[in-house]
Amino acid sequence: MKTSHRDHPNYWAFVVHRVSGIALALFLPVHFQVLYLAIKKASVFDGFLVWAEMPMVKVAETVLIVLLAAHMTGGLRLLAVEFLPWRDGQKTIVALSAGVSLFIGLVYLLNAA
Repeated sequence: MKTSHRDHPNYWAFVVHRVSGIALALFLPVHFQVLYLAIKKASVFDGFLVWAEMPMVKVAETVLIVLLAAHMTGGLRLLAVEFLPWRDGQKTIVALSAGVSLFIGLVYLLNAA
């Protein structure tokens, strides 16, 4: 079975985009539950805020922000591939989108600390 396509950066950009989309879709119900707590159950929400200050939660939030940024930049990359003329620099676009995602996560982490 030929798997050389899996060595291409565009394949891995595809995988990251899909995995980040699934992770974000799984996170949404949790996010909506926290919003519900903020609106309807303030005392429970205060307990959640204390829990959210833990370092591992901050790391998980940073990973979530990186996934969100990766999904956004991956989507922009897909739009560029679909609507702009094909160029030989597709690897550069993949590297740029990965760099922007990590940069956004780092900025978030520095602001959260």
